[in-house]
Amino acid sequence: MQDKTLICKDCGSEFAFSVRDQQFYAEKGFENEPQRCRDCRSARKSQRSNSGGGAREMFEAICAQCGVPTTVPFKPRGDRPVYCRACYATLAPQAARV
Repeated sequence: MQDKTLICKDCGSEFAFSVRDQQFYAEKGFENEPQRCRDCRSARKSQRSNSGGGAREMFEAICAQCGVPTTVPFKPRGDRPVYCRACYATLAPQAARV
């Protein structure tokens, strides 16, 4: 491994992706290189934490298995089934094997 110079996708400036940083990413199992410089990453984190404490927009849906109304953190497109928390928990081990 050797130091790499990357370009920040937010501000366009060059930043170093050091060997030490690369080793850290590998230890954590991260597969992608960072896309933002340290300053832009910090600004993005602070912006997210100040915008409602990480509250997500929720969408209403009907569970495809049991038929009860539920809310999900994504907008259902209609081309895939949506499950309530309880039904998803029973299906999740199966979904991991697919």
